[in-house]
Order: sequence, then C-alpha cells, then structure tokens
Amino acid sequence: MATDQESNATPERVATTCCIAGGGPAGMMLGFLLARAGADVTVLEKHKDFLRDFRGDTVHPSTLEVLYELGLLDDFLKRPHQEARDLVAYVGQEQVPFADLSHLPTHCKFVVLMPQWDFLNFLAERSQQHPGFHLRMECEATDILVEGDRVKGVRAATKRGELQVLANLVVAADGRHSTIRAKAGFDVMQIGAPIDVLWMRIPRTSGDPEQLLGRVDAGKFFVMLNRGDYWQCAYVIPKGRFEAIRAAGLANFQKDLAEIAPFLSDRVGELKSWDDVKLLSVAVDRLRQWYREGLLCIGDAAHAMSPIGGIGINLAIQDAVAAANILSDPLCKKSVSTNDLRRVQQRRMFPTRATQALQVFAQDRIVGPALKRTAKITRLPLALKILRSWPLLRRIPARVVGMGFRPEHVKIPAASPEKTPTAVR
Repeated sequence: MATDQESNATPERVATTCCIAGGGPAGMMLGFLLARAGADVTVLEKHKDFLRDFRGDTVHPSTLEVLYELGLLDDFLKRPHQEARDLVAYVGQEQVPFADLSHLPTHCKFVVLMPQWDFLNFLAERSQQHPGFHLRMECEATDILVEGDRVKGVRAATKRGELQVLANLVVAADGRHSTIRAKAGFDVMQIGAPIDVLWMRIPRTSGDPEQLLGRVDAGKFFVMLNRGDYWQCAYVIPKGRFEAIRAAGLANFQKDLAEIAPFLSDRVGELKSWDDVKLLSVAVDRLRQWYREGLLCIGDAAHAMSPIGGIGINLAIQDAVAAANILSDPLCKKSVSTNDLRRVQQRRMFPTRATQALQVFAQDRIVGPALKRTAKITRLPLALKILRSWPLLRRIPARVVGMGFRPEHVKIPAASPEKTPTAVR
C-alpha cells in the first residue's frame, strides 16, 4: 500500500472521477456505462492490446440483452461470430441435448461464440465515443494510494515511468489474481476446485458438427467451442495432474484427444509441442467484503469462478451493470459513500453464491466422478435420460446458463450530448 512520501521521483499525475484497474469484460463494461452516464472514467489495462487467447469467449443471452438495452446489439452481431441455440453433450456414444435456449425471455435466444478480444475491442470503440472515457493501454495498476483509511487512487507502471491516478473511486476489475485486492488487504474465502483445464486450438473442417459440444467418456471430459475455422478446446483434468500428463508424452495426450473426439484424429497432430497447450489453474473463491472506503472489487477480483458453464464473463458483466446502476449518480455528483459500495455487494452477492454453489456441485458430483471413471460409459445416468426424454426440462439449465441468477438491466440514461464530465480535482 503506497503513500505519497514513499517515492522521491516525481510521477505523472492525472485525476479522474473513477479509475478502473483492468480492461477485461467487467472493467470495460463498467467504464462504458459510467462514461455514457456522464462520469469521467479512466480504465487501466496492462497489455498493449486485448489479443489474448483462451479466455472466456461465450457471450450469453443476459449480456446480449444488456447490449440490446444500450442500442448496441445490431452492430455487435455484425461482427464475425457463431451462434449456439441448443447446448449438446456426448456422454459415451449417446448424444444428449441438455439446454434449449429458444424459450428464454430475451431478444437473443442463443449464445454467441466470439473471441473475447473482439468483444473488448467493440466496447472500447463504443466507449471512446463518450468524452469522459479514457483508456490507457500498457498501464499496469501496481498499488493503491491511501489517505488515512480512504483509497484515493492508483499507482501504475507505464513505459514512460510511474503514473498516479487520483480518483473519487477506484474499482478493481483486474481478475482473479488482482493486484489491487491484494494491496488493499481484502479477506479472500477459498472455496476450491478439484480440476484444472488444458486449453488448445485444433483446426475445424466443413464436415465437423456445428453445435457447442461437451464430450464425456472413460475418465475424459472435453469441451469444444466452434470458432469458425478452428475449435477452441478445453480438456478437463484432475487438479495438479498436468505434469504427469506432460511426462507421459505429447503423443499419448494426442491419443487421448482422438479417443474422446474421434473425428479429430486426423488433426490432433497439429499440436506440435506443449507450447500449444495452455494450463488454466482453476480457482473458486470470493471476497467476504468487496469494498472499503474509496475502493470496490467486481468480476473475478471479487469472485473467481470455475469455467464450468462458461458463465464467469457474464457474471462479471452483470456486476458491472449493477455497479453502474447504483454508482453512476453518486459518481457524477462526486459523492460516493461506503454505503453505496455496500449496496453493490448486497445486490450481487446472491447470484455469486448461487452460481458458485452450482459450479461446486457440478465439480464434485459430475465432473470429478467422470474424471475418475476408467471404463467406458455404456448407460446414461438417469438425470440425463430424463433430460433427453422431457424437452421441457431443458429450459432449466438454459435459464441458468443463458441468464444466470438475478440478471441485471441498464437503468441509467445516457448523459445529454452537451454534458462535459469533469475530473475529481
């Protein structure tokens, strides 16, 4: 935790009403919404661009509904993407449709598959149309600035040296390994996850299936996302097993992939080395308290999610919408109170707990046992037989995956065009 007296060098200083650390989905959506409402916002992103693979690339109906409410949906859907209207799994040799999105009370009854960098670039382009929005790339938040007990800004590292951003409010949206939440000393409750995920891309051909696919059999759990000319693949493994898999050799790993998805047999050789396989160490946690005076955590900085269901990105965006609804007016008046920040946590704690409870149940009762199984699956579990036989029941997982618990709606109007935001000082 930094104070002004700790550095003899004279850093660059800027002032803003809200400083958001992290240019991921939560940070960019919150920045856009606040700037649209008339606040002065500075978003700090440590990378030079958004081009990083193997991130959450599913945009669910709840997020698409937010884009509709903002008048952005039509332009967004003009970008290259794929759409999944039914979610399908292969369990053993049986195909099981388990989620039917066609009955959701949303304008888009499908999941959009789009590289996350395209989504973030879209938000950045629309955000920069508002005069109060400022995006600083290659600017990494490294510490908080504190005056008494109040967080008054962020210390950041840039190519030109140190930057200090003074703000009425700092929002930590810098992910599951959040520097800001660590520097602020928040109490993290570890929930745990018995799995890790290996991400990779494998070429896709015209004869491949179209659907969003999950495949489960004989101790293997494999998810495939259609990215047009390639599959983004997630191979789920027991936590800590990656080194043992590497030791067994790449050829053995390729064989495992071909066994779980036989139509990829002629392409698994495109994985030339272990550099083509990325490990995601899965963590599930949440803060007991998301805020302190002058600082709020949202998204993965407040609650790291399992990749199960692919709903982490959408939960983070719902946090951003709720935060904007509650905080935009106080921010424009430069009078954000601790009670305002408390209201954000109170609003978002139930969906966070409910989502994590569901993910932990799936990890412990479905994925974990599936990974321990050595024999091939010859009979469907009863629950899956019921889902296949009773299409009406597929609306339940569709609702959970597509909309989540307590979906948020944009309640703040756009500022009048002539309104010019002013900074904190």
